[in-house]
Amino acid sequence: MAASHGLTIGYLAERTGLAVSAIRYYEAQGLVEPWRNTGGQRRFHRADLRRLSFIMIAQKFGFTLPEIRDFLKSLPGGRTPTKADWTNLSTAFRSHLDARIETLERLRDNLDGCIGCGCLSLPTCKLYNPDDAAAAKGQGPRYLMGDKPSETVNDGNSLPNDEI
Repeated sequence: MAASHGLTIGYLAERTGLAVSAIRYYEAQGLVEPWRNTGGQRRFHRADLRRLSFIMIAQKFGFTLPEIRDFLKSLPGGRTPTKADWTNLSTAFRSHLDARIETLERLRDNLDGCIGCGCLSLPTCKLYNPDDAAAAKGQGPRYLMGDKPSETVNDGNSLPNDEI
């Protein structure tokens, strides 16, 4: 297909391995912006191959479509992104990816104790949370997410904060 006439949605699906319905969904979510030819058919820029590949990879890393949309907003509209444009996007993406990796490593390194003991009430558990003190810090497993307990455990077996 001649690039000057744009790429068909079928061609994009074939090249990326995505279903046509997925590409239409990404269009509806504002992740790709095709135009219509005189016959009313969608046409995509060749650069949309790279955008769709980025979307697929980012989703595999657990990023949501709104997060991916925010990353893609840094790319220019109306022209093919340059290497510099992609470098800027990848720099921002890398910092978010590094934070996600750090969280996953912390989870990996601390979760085995809880799975092994089966009890969240032992003073040595990394998730030990007397009186639900972590609830003030927000939803989810706050200590595995990086929050630190602000008080020592006092249940007769007081421990320093770094052992909680």
